[in-house]
Amino acid sequence: MRDSYHDRLDLLMADLLEMTDRVRTAVQDATRALAEADVQLAESVISGDQAIDALASEVEQTGFSVLAISSPVAGDLRMVTSGLRVVMALERMGDLAAHIAKIARLRYPDPAVPPRMMDSFLRMAEVAEAMVATAGRTLQDRDADTAAQLDANDEQMDKLRRDQFVEILGDDWDEGVAAAVDVALLGRYYERIADHAVSVGKRVVFLVTGIQPSEQN
Repeated sequence: MRDSYHDRLDLLMADLLEMTDRVRTAVQDATRALAEADVQLAESVISGDQAIDALASEVEQTGFSVLAISSPVAGDLRMVTSGLRVVMALERMGDLAAHIAKIARLRYPDPAVPPRMMDSFLRMAEVAEAMVATAGRTLQDRDADTAAQLDANDEQMDKLRRDQFVEILGDDWDEGVAAAVDVALLGRYYERIADHAVSVGKRVVFLVTGIQPSEQN
């Protein structure tokens, strides 16, 4: 029984790490689809979100089975409850990557992002991908210190988002209303991916220290 119990915990963690990797890849591919007006890659990201959702369901089932059958305590209980919160954040990040891909598909064969904004979005994507990867590493390594620093990394994303609003609201914006709406939506999607990465970091801090993080996202 104990072997089965620990096997379930190991499976839960392995699935979470696989989910993190899939989400990072989805964000990366969605950005490529956006930058290159690659409709096939966009479709791949959109359809791939179903696999992320399916893996999320498996994680939830594993976590609930541990809670129902084994009655974990202390660190193991924190691991299960944190895992169930992390899986929700990862699933939402996958959804957001799919939203980015859907905008790329909607505007095909034209690029969804005006050339003047592309560097900003590539930087946003770089920050988002790095934060997702860091969240995964902190979860694997139980690195509460690095997890806590994700909040500071999120400030880079917030600044990029503010700069984009300055751009689209400026007097020299001549790309039209539709492009401004796309930029605003896409910026929001990347910003929320970063926010969810911060949420994962907070759960890692709780997992390691037992101190409940403040919920800001």
